[in-house]
Amino acid sequence: MKTIKKIHRPVYEPIQDLVTYRAIPTPSIDYIDPFLFLNHHGPQTYSPNNSGLPFGPHPHRGMETVTFILEGDIAHFDSSGEESVIQAGGVQWMTAGRGLIHAEVSSYEFKQDGGPLEILQLWINLPARSKMSKPFYKGVQKEAIPAVDLDEGKVRVNLISGDWNGVKGPFHSDIGVQLLTIDFKAEGNLKLEIPESNNIFFYLIRGELTVNGQQVQEKSLVEFENNGQKLELESGKQSLLLFGSAQPLQEPVVSQGPFVMNTREEIKQAYEDYQNGKFGSWMH
Repeated sequence: MKTIKKIHRPVYEPIQDLVTYRAIPTPSIDYIDPFLFLNHHGPQTYSPNNSGLPFGPHPHRGMETVTFILEGDIAHFDSSGEESVIQAGGVQWMTAGRGLIHAEVSSYEFKQDGGPLEILQLWINLPARSKMSKPFYKGVQKEAIPAVDLDEGKVRVNLISGDWNGVKGPFHSDIGVQLLTIDFKAEGNLKLEIPESNNIFFYLIRGELTVNGQQVQEKSLVEFENNGQKLELESGKQSLLLFGSAQPLQEPVVSQGPFVMNTREEIKQAYEDYQNGKFGSWMH
């Protein structure tokens, strides 16, 4: 059985009127290589004629963003010309690579009508060899995410990247990241086996789980030791888990604002390149 090293609580850090909990980094944990950052926005309800999400055009380099739309929607635009509106249950994966500008805002309909909103954004590091790779974006709606039902329908595994007994997720990670969201009904049971060398990203979005005999409450990030392989999860009530697993990169992480590189010099270069228009132009 894997040992729980520590259970971390998020920091409450609203962004304008957007309810935001930052699960990582916090004063108690920097990152879980290669998982760098997680913001949990909402849950909250927007009234009609709202101004929507506050994430207007901004640059990124050197990492990937994976955005989970649990409620509401996101309209994505970027400087490579990609755009989409992804609805509740869908996921966006953006590889910033050498650099692009993107905006994540609410659709016209959401701003007009309002409604519930809950969104997670996870940042995954890119290895040094891929930091200057070509940018990439893909958004998929809920229907394109394969789900596997287990424990007589009390557990549903939604496969985002990697594979599960031969079922493949719609996204591919060059560093082999497996990402799942797992829905539990009350008294759902799930057993997982994860290689000892892999790091685990385990964030309980809502509900209550017993993890290898230990209670975990909603909005908790569970940090594991790299020992053992088995995880036994049991839900006390309806729960939703974000679960990731990957080999650590074991490279220096230097981050500043929206850029994640390996050295201070590369960060300085990223700011220069952005200011000199090398991240593409913003036409929206």
